[in-house]
Amino acid sequence: MLARLGTSIVEGTLPPGSVLRLEELQERFGASRTVAREVVRALETMGLTESRRRVGVTVRAPGHWNHYDPRLIRWQLDGRTRTEALRVLTELRRAVEPTAAGLAAHRATAAQRTRLRELGTLLATTAKARDLDTFLRHDVAFHHLLLTASGNPMFGQLSEVVREVLAGRTGHGLMPPEPEPEAVALHLEVAEAVHAGDAPRAERAMRDIVVQAGTEMNVLLDSAPGAPGGN
Repeated sequence: MLARLGTSIVEGTLPPGSVLRLEELQERFGASRTVAREVVRALETMGLTESRRRVGVTVRAPGHWNHYDPRLIRWQLDGRTRTEALRVLTELRRAVEPTAAGLAAHRATAAQRTRLRELGTLLATTAKARDLDTFLRHDVAFHHLLLTASGNPMFGQLSEVVREVLAGRTGHGLMPPEPEPEAVALHLEVAEAVHAGDAPRAERAMRDIVVQAGTEMNVLLDSAPGAPGGN
């Protein structure tokens, strides 16, 4: 129920100003009043709706949404807004992750530096094996650790956003059958730079990772069925 309503709001099927009434939601989804209230409360915490006296629960404009909420990101990536969502998220990653890599080179603990190298090696192994599911788990762990090792708690909390982007790429076929060797090599470069305390090198390699990922996704999106110029 929550995912269906959230997707309808994100895709514009329920545009800003639409009113959601508990009785109608109960009837439509066959849900109890308690469940309907919990769903509405969840939508409100995400900024998608607001309660107005004498009006009801009203859908809000995108400017009020919590765009960092992983559920919102997932719905955007699952629906018709995928291309735009990926563009916005790639821009966010390009702004944050290189800086985080540079900070990690200065602030990471010895254990974090060692683990980052281990994850880089695991990425290389699973890439060659074309094991995209395991590659994704290691990739998520790599970026989570890097953002956390930056020592900036706000960067660290963005790891959930990055996780949804990485998972969305794999889940929607926006990864090549075998991860690009250059991308894998760049992850190893970041790990080595952080381990060596070389901030400029770490920042440069991470920027290259994000730029390359964006380019790969654009190519695959353009060639997808139904895309302009696609099959």
